[in-house]
Amino acid sequence: MRLAGPLRIVVLVVSVGVTWIVVSILLGGPGSGFPRIQQLFTTPRARKYKCGLPQPCPEEHLAFRVVSGAANVIGPKICLEDKMLMSSVKDNVGRGLNIALVNGPLPPDTGVSGELIEARAFDMWAGDVNDLLKFIRPLHEGTLVFVASYDDPATKMNEETRKLFSELGSRNAKELAFRDSWVFVGAKGVQNKSPFEQHVKNSKHSNKYEGWPEALEMEGCIPRRSTAS
Repeated sequence: MRLAGPLRIVVLVVSVGVTWIVVSILLGGPGSGFPRIQQLFTTPRARKYKCGLPQPCPEEHLAFRVVSGAANVIGPKICLEDKMLMSSVKDNVGRGLNIALVNGPLPPDTGVSGELIEARAFDMWAGDVNDLLKFIRPLHEGTLVFVASYDDPATKMNEETRKLFSELGSRNAKELAFRDSWVFVGAKGVQNKSPFEQHVKNSKHSNKYEGWPEALEMEGCIPRRSTAS
């Protein structure tokens, strides 16, 4: 009976020792914090790159993301190399066509600088289409043109407007209509159609919102060199 007390102490000491060893293993050793426990209960977050792209762009490329407006409620966004060129937060978007012009290669071809020249919104429902024409007519060779629609991008479009966008590389400008969703990246002087374009028609049978199609989101990498030949 006299050994009961010492035995309890020994058992207690052994239990504490075993517990300490287990905890040390889980914690990764003294001073290491809780990495191993955290690994058991957390899922690693996917790394995001410039403009939120899931993968980095190759060298000599510019990362971009263009998001059209959602109905007439949520404004569009245009991002280039982690710089938000146009957004509701910047308070420089509006109904119609939202267009950002970015410096292209200078002669001799030295590569795209990626610097914003100007960003403006053009009301294509109640605005003057001549304001848009004055904006896109005098573009210099190689200038990059980022476009995101919001609400209605096409009511005021005329034949010359559609022709100019087609010359910038658009496939869909000629058929753009009332309340369509449209995102596009083109350039002055391109010889082929741009691979960076999305278009959804306004249709009561397929619209995501009442009276408007779904919003569009496009991302990619643009070579830092002229696409003209």
